[in-house]
Amino acid sequence: MDSQAKRVETISARLDAAGSSTDSVEDELELSAVRHRPEGLEQLEALTRFNRKELQILYRGFKNECPSGVVNEDTFKDIYSQFFPQGDASKYAHFLFNAFDTNKDGSVSFEDFVMGLSILLRGSVQEKLNWAFNLYDINKDGYITKEEMLDIMKAIYDMMGKCTYPLVKDDTPRQHVELFFQKMDKNKDGVVTIDEFIDCCQNDENIMRSMQLFENVI
Repeated sequence: MDSQAKRVETISARLDAAGSSTDSVEDELELSAVRHRPEGLEQLEALTRFNRKELQILYRGFKNECPSGVVNEDTFKDIYSQFFPQGDASKYAHFLFNAFDTNKDGSVSFEDFVMGLSILLRGSVQEKLNWAFNLYDINKDGYITKEEMLDIMKAIYDMMGKCTYPLVKDDTPRQHVELFFQKMDKNKDGVVTIDEFIDCCQNDENIMRSMQLFENVI
């Protein structure tokens, strides 16, 4: 089994600690009175980079935590905080929830979840950077400000916990943001566009590695 397949199963196992259901996804969709019914497996296979079995595994885990078929922000935070008990994941989970909630209706459906997960785990570099830009663009105005980048960076450090970074000082996130922003904001207009963001990340290996931190905190 390759590392990506293992990550899918790991994520699903975290969602579904019980993991005891053997019913097919089709039967579950027909029999369950869910508030939101996901798209058919064939359509999700076409829209994502997951195969049928992986989608079944992910759906069972998702439905175990979210029987209604959708997850609200509070539930999302509760689930996500279990992955990072050593720190405070609430702020980062808030930003992550907004990135997954593509239609901005205050909930994340199974389709939202697997579409985002597909990009994060198996998307191209361009797709991952587009997704990352959307995460950092908190107010979704098409630009990243220094304050937005700092909010995300602080949230990541809070989530990982001080025990993970014993030598980190309180101003370390700001120092990282100052460095990133100086390199990304090429025309010095105080904001970073998606073209500036992608161009800088693709041409600076250090920033690329740092910006890919989000892959490890999904």
